[in-house]
Amino acid sequence: MALGEHVTAVPLRRNRDFMLLQAGQLLSNAGTQSTSIAYPLLVLAVTGSAAKAGVVAFARTLPAAVFALPAGLAADRWNRKWLMLAADGVRVLAIGGLAAAILLHAVPYWAIVLVAFIEGVGAAFFSVAYTGALRAVVPTRQLPSAAGAQTGRQAAVQLAGPPLGGALFGLARALPFLVDAVSYTFSTLSLLAMRTPFQEEREPDLSRLRSRLAEGFRFLWRQPFLRTSALLFGLSNFIGPGLLLAVVVIGTRQGLSGGEVGALVAAFGACLLVGSFLSPLLRRLLPVRAVLVLELWTWLGCALFLVWPSVYVLAAGILPTALAIPSTDSVVHGYRIAITPDRLLGRAESVRSTISLLIAPLGPLAAGVLLETVSARATIALFAVFGLVLAVWGTLSPSIRAAPKLDEIHDAVGH
Repeated sequence: MALGEHVTAVPLRRNRDFMLLQAGQLLSNAGTQSTSIAYPLLVLAVTGSAAKAGVVAFARTLPAAVFALPAGLAADRWNRKWLMLAADGVRVLAIGGLAAAILLHAVPYWAIVLVAFIEGVGAAFFSVAYTGALRAVVPTRQLPSAAGAQTGRQAAVQLAGPPLGGALFGLARALPFLVDAVSYTFSTLSLLAMRTPFQEEREPDLSRLRSRLAEGFRFLWRQPFLRTSALLFGLSNFIGPGLLLAVVVIGTRQGLSGGEVGALVAAFGACLLVGSFLSPLLRRLLPVRAVLVLELWTWLGCALFLVWPSVYVLAAGILPTALAIPSTDSVVHGYRIAITPDRLLGRAESVRSTISLLIAPLGPLAAGVLLETVSARATIALFAVFGLVLAVWGTLSPSIRAAPKLDEIHDAVGH
């Protein structure tokens, strides 16, 4: 029996531990989203350099790829709840220290990079263990709905977080970082209040480290649909973070305030939220292949900026992608979590994260460097061409063409 099967199949909104998990992450993610705007605004205020803002974004996202495999091993070997609590504690100390340094007017650029990197390390360990926590508190048949709810929650905080971060930064540079530190404290309290164990009972794995890693890699690699999805949508992570940083930098250069820049980024979150409500309808109307390919082609909307180089046009051009993302996530994430054995979940998820997120830190880094050295049009053109390559690949891919039908996904979830 899977770990989630012992949970009574009540609606998710009446599942106590699921609601605690979501509430804690709602607050934590809101703080994280507020600092996603505050970091580049702080660097631009301190240094005036778009390239340095890109370096900070790179440092914050790099650990997701670098530490994914160690995090997966840790999640499958140690208590997942305590691993998540430790990750939250480290982030409270790092972000709180940065806020204190800002208040004391003693925040060198290297300290911003270091804190962003430490926060990213904490997020890497927390997110891999979180997958096991979600599976533990949700019956397996409800995992696609839980994945959809998770995307909706992320959309809500992406809607509220950036304008909140921009507004707080306008009041005081340290304020969004203080709010982020407090949000991690709320996440810690929600985890402590949960009763369900975050993993099945398991015997200690005495095999070699290399063998344990290879087992998780083999499982994912033998699933053509999951393998191709990880590659395609992982590479698309180069586009998203890069374009969002471009919105911040270009918006600032075009005279927008921190709050206005935050509102533009929040529009992406608003469309993610709308997309989460549209997701069940799209899954009924479209085959899985069409859902996946649709997201890939929508990235080309950023090319509108080449015709009309306004930050408002750039922000509007990526909104269709936000509408499509929740449908893709609910299918791919729900299916992957459901069919992966609990004892392999951390390692398989970490392998997937390594594949899908390895290029993600390069997106904001490339955007920052390009915006510093070439025109904004040339920068956005690079991202548009990259999106076109992925869209053509996804359209022609045999694995995506043979994507499982929704009834097959439901059958897999029910096992």
